[in-house]
Amino acid sequence: MDERPIGMFDSGFGGLTVARALIDLCPSEHLVYVGDTGRYPYGPRPLPEVRSFAMQISRWLIAEHDVKLIVVACNTASAAALGALRHELPAPVVGVIEPGTRAAAKATRNRRVGVIGTVGTIRSGAYQEAFATLPVPLELVCAACPGFVEFVERGETRSEQAVVLAERLLASVCHKGIDTLLLGCTHYPFLARTIADVVGRDVVLVSSADETAFEVRDVLGRRSLGRAGGPGSLQFFSSGDVAWFRAVGGRLFGEELGAVDRLEWPEPEPVIEPASEAGEATVREPGAAPGVASG
Repeated sequence: MDERPIGMFDSGFGGLTVARALIDLCPSEHLVYVGDTGRYPYGPRPLPEVRSFAMQISRWLIAEHDVKLIVVACNTASAAALGALRHELPAPVVGVIEPGTRAAAKATRNRRVGVIGTVGTIRSGAYQEAFATLPVPLELVCAACPGFVEFVERGETRSEQAVVLAERLLASVCHKGIDTLLLGCTHYPFLARTIADVVGRDVVLVSSADETAFEVRDVLGRRSLGRAGGPGSLQFFSSGDVAWFRAVGGRLFGEELGAVDRLEWPEPEPVIEPASEAGEATVREPGAAPGVASG
C-alpha cells in the first residue's frame, strides 16, 4: 500500500471532471490538485510556454507533496508536455489524450470521429497523431472551439448564447457524417447537453475524464502504487484568485472541494526536451517558438 498522494493539474477548472471521476473510481486515494488560474487559459498560449508551466507544476508536486503519479488533466498541457514530463520526471505521468482517443475509437461504428478542443490543442496536432497510431484507420474531423471554456466557467452551459456559439463552431463537424465526438477539453463535459442538442442524439459523445481515471487505476495496479483503506484526502491549490476558484470549482465539482490554498510561481525554468534522433537535446525558453532553440 502506497500512502503517497496522486498529483493532478490543469490550467483551471476543467480538470475537476477528471478529479471527480478519479475519486469516484478510486475513493481511497489521496489527491493534490493544482488549478493554475493565475496563468489561465492555456489554450491560446504558445505550446513551449505551456510546456514550461507543466514542468514547473509537476516538479512542485513531486518536491512538496512526494506524489506517486501525476495526471495532466488538461488537453492543451497533455499535447504540449506529456513527452517531456515522462522523460524528465521520476513518477509515472498520465495524460488525457491517449485514453480519450482509445475510447472514441471503440465507440465509433462508421469510423468517422470528430474531435473538438481549444485552439492550442487542435493546433498542436496531438489528437491527429494519437489517432494515426491506431491499428484501424479512422476519418478524423477536428475543430477548435474558442469560447466554450468561458461559458462553462460563467455557469452558462445551457444559455441561448452558448447554443448559438455551439451551432456556429460545430457546423463543420456536423456536416462530415461523424457518429462519435470526442470532447477534447476537460471543460466540455459540462456543455454535453448543449453539444448533444447541436450534433444530434445519434452522435456518441466521449469524455476523456472517465477513461483517464481508468488509466490511472490501471497504472496504480501495474506498479503496485495503490492505496487501500478509508477515504483519501483532497487538497486543492490555485495560483490565481482563491475565492474565484472556490466559487467556480465548488459549483462544478461539488461541496467536497473544501478549502483552497494559494500558490505563487516564480518565473519557470527553460524545459530541456528529449534528445532528437541526432542526439542533440533542445532547450526552449518559456514562450519560444516551437523548434527554435534558445541561446
